[in-house]
Amino acid sequence: MSTLSLQSFQEQVSELLLRHRSLLDVLSKNGQSNSSVIRSVTKAVTECGCIELHATKQTFEPSFNLEQAKEVVGKHVQGELCENCKEAISAELGRNLFYMSALCNLLDINMDEVVERESKKCSTLGLFNLS
Repeated sequence: MSTLSLQSFQEQVSELLLRHRSLLDVLSKNGQSNSSVIRSVTKAVTECGCIELHATKQTFEPSFNLEQAKEVVGKHVQGELCENCKEAISAELGRNLFYMSALCNLLDINMDEVVERESKKCSTLGLFNLS
């Protein structure tokens, strides 16, 4: 997402959010929307079956270089989202983004700066960013 579109979206959310202006309301709606994302992904596995989950222990060999390690590490997902599931998950992710933006607005945090800071951190820390 470009900087302009993030800022525009944040401004749009600020204009639209009337009912849940309370920080506590937005926090609870953000949590609820996150749960809805998880539920939509779960339904793609358990109800639709367009994707399957095959989770196993992630093993890393000390002798592997970065490229070899990337090849060995699996994402545990087999298959592809059908159009219905992709649409449902995308809608829930959009709602989640809406409430994240609302939270940023209430706390006077610029989403562009958050993304920029996180990008710099990723560039600096690289592979060890999320250890």
